[in-house]
Amino acid sequence: MYKGTTILAVRRENEIAIAGDGQITMGNTIAKNEAKKIRKIYHNKVLTGFAGGAADALTLYERFENKLEEFQGNLKRASIELAKDWRTDKVLRRLEALLIVADLEDMFTISGNGDIIEPDKPIAAIGSGGPYALASAQALLGFTELSASDIAMESLKITASICIYTNDYVAVEFLKS
Repeated sequence: MYKGTTILAVRRENEIAIAGDGQITMGNTIAKNEAKKIRKIYHNKVLTGFAGGAADALTLYERFENKLEEFQGNLKRASIELAKDWRTDKVLRRLEALLIVADLEDMFTISGNGDIIEPDKPIAAIGSGGPYALASAQALLGFTELSASDIAMESLKITASICIYTNDYVAVEFLKS
């Protein structure tokens, strides 16, 4: 598990949103409060969020965007190829991070072990606050009419009130069809 981060992806109807808190911790010290751990990439058609080391995440973002270019925006194929490289490349293998990637059709969690997980429900969460964010998003998705963006925002706020490694500086990116 990666401490210091909560990333949550939520899909509802024609919208996909990814939210992330801004806290970065080093040991038991808060090093930064307003980091942005989510991005729109590939011509603003793909959302990404990371849990883990910032330098590792930047390397993975770059590699992933190159894979998206190589496979003309095919999220599933780019995810598979990134996971293969991550697992087998001597340099990438040492990176410690998790990624959530999503577009208007697909959503995956990718790890350095070669795992590519497509969630059963339209929600994915990673990081130390991931279980809290996942639970609150499931409740909000099931019992409210909130948009995906609003569910992601409110879930991160709830998580920040429970998880000591998650703060209430929340960034949300979304795509709508």
